[in-house]
Amino acid sequence: MKIRGLTSPWPLRARLGCAAIAFLAALFFAPGCAHYQLGTGATPGFRSLYIEPVSNRTLLPQSQAVLTTRLRETFARDGRVALANSAETADATLSIVVQEFRREISVVRENDTGLARKFDVTLGATCTLRDNRTGKLLFENRPVNAMREVFTDSGQLQAEYQILPLLAEALAAKVVHAALDVW
Repeated sequence: MKIRGLTSPWPLRARLGCAAIAFLAALFFAPGCAHYQLGTGATPGFRSLYIEPVSNRTLLPQSQAVLTTRLRETFARDGRVALANSAETADATLSIVVQEFRREISVVRENDTGLARKFDVTLGATCTLRDNRTGKLLFENRPVNAMREVFTDSGQLQAEYQILPLLAEALAAKVVHAALDVW
């Protein structure tokens, strides 16, 4: 069959049959996508949350402010709970204690194996979530860790200073998951 210079190896009836099958398949599979929703779908048992300032038991200076800020930003961006300014006005309280700051050599310098070129830096914390309405602990001392790689080409101290906000962001994402997702 020729239509204005185009040829098709399939007759019109076969092409219409294939189109009908594709249409019926779309009608059959489309309802499976009708109830899809973005996100975890989990709803926490509280609507407002107070995040206590982070406590630090490591030798990582000035980390409390960075960690507390990243935690609040991550919870605010998630949007499933409202952040409260005090424990009295919140349904739940979250406390985080930084327990560990560890670096392990992962790559040494090619010209001097006694010097590290890359470290794996780990920030470990424990989290406690308390329901303020009932006084019940939802979880206590739950460990949460975040790890990043640090290249020391510009100096170890500078590299660790620059990696702290990224470690804080990774730790905050894991804390949000621990506190708000179904557990």
